[in-house]
Amino acid sequence: MARYVIDAPTLVHIVATETPVHPSHSIVAPNAIRSQALTILLTAVNAGAMTEEQARSLHDGMTGLKMRLLGDRVSRWVAWTIARSHGWTDLADAEYLAITQLQADALITVDERFAAAAAGIVPLAALADLTTSDR
Repeated sequence: MARYVIDAPTLVHIVATETPVHPSHSIVAPNAIRSQALTILLTAVNAGAMTEEQARSLHDGMTGLKMRLLGDRVSRWVAWTIARSHGWTDLADAEYLAITQLQADALITVDERFAAAAAGIVPLAALADLTTSDR
């Protein structure tokens, strides 16, 4: 069984595309993932890229996706350390990396910018890895 961290854009993508998560895998993420994903939906609705009804449907799907959410003292401080060591001014990305280091096998993201930032800090996996069993 593999444990993967996903970020908010990936959560939205998984729900929007109805990407199946293989039952042999588990997802872990920071406590803030659902709020961050909801912000993505709010931005899309405000820009006219999706309707309120579509956003509500995706929100329901995000709520139904089984995830273990973390935000303990250790993961927060590891996030702080990662952000400081890379000169970042925000902890959002660092929280995902900290949880990957502490609790997961790899990070899965559809965000190319984040994948580039994470490379060399944590192992990365492809979205397709989430849908198939361990080999």
